[in-house]
Amino acid sequence: MNRINQKLQEDKKLLSIYFTAGYPELDNTVTIIQNLEESGVDMIEIGLPFSDPIADGPTIQASSTQALKNGMTTDVLFKQLKDIRKSVNIPLIIMGYFNPILQYGVEAFCKKCAEIGVDGLIIPDLPVDVYYEAYKTTFEKYGLINVFLITPQTSDKRINFIDSISNGFIYMVSSASVTGSSSGFGDEQTQYFKRIADMNLTNPQIVGFGISDNKTFLQATQFSKGAIIGSAFIKHLTNKAVNKIRSFVKSIRD
Repeated sequence: MNRINQKLQEDKKLLSIYFTAGYPELDNTVTIIQNLEESGVDMIEIGLPFSDPIADGPTIQASSTQALKNGMTTDVLFKQLKDIRKSVNIPLIIMGYFNPILQYGVEAFCKKCAEIGVDGLIIPDLPVDVYYEAYKTTFEKYGLINVFLITPQTSDKRINFIDSISNGFIYMVSSASVTGSSSGFGDEQTQYFKRIADMNLTNPQIVGFGISDNKTFLQATQFSKGAIIGSAFIKHLTNKAVNKIRSFVKSIRD
């Protein structure tokens, strides 16, 4: 069974952390992953930096720009992760845009992910229909879970279709804005979380965008399986380098 599915079966609210590979320094990637697991994080999203990240807010965009300047590429990331399963057991997901994956070769990319021990991919700009028609069999061949995003504007019909072709979790974007732009959830977002929960989808939902502290983590997970933190963790890395990761994770949990 895929590590993501195993983790989703645990009787707890899950905390997933996103960071940009190659930031703050090129060689920080493995250290950050190891420290996050030791700090009690449930899943990790490793951002493959891209020059035109349409869904990312200024904090993650800045980290991507710096990571690219540091020399991060798809090949460099794969080299950094080649022995990651010797020290890390929790699910690892690569989050990136489709262009670098297409340039690498979709099947070659998936094959490499499987060899390394990556469990899934999040590709915000890969349309669901294109994935279903052209790439689903390739992902399944290599045991990779593809995680789709939904927003408050996604229709019930589309959500049900996404649910029908998913085999992990659904990334529930908390709002239509970019990452890192919220400071709490109002009634409208809470109603959205409840509406999706009441659809009784096959795949659990994990909320992303706008989670930065214990309060927003608890709000986001009231009606969902877990929450994803990205921008707030990038800011922590910017201010504290790779030190004090444990204290950051503890502040979210407690």
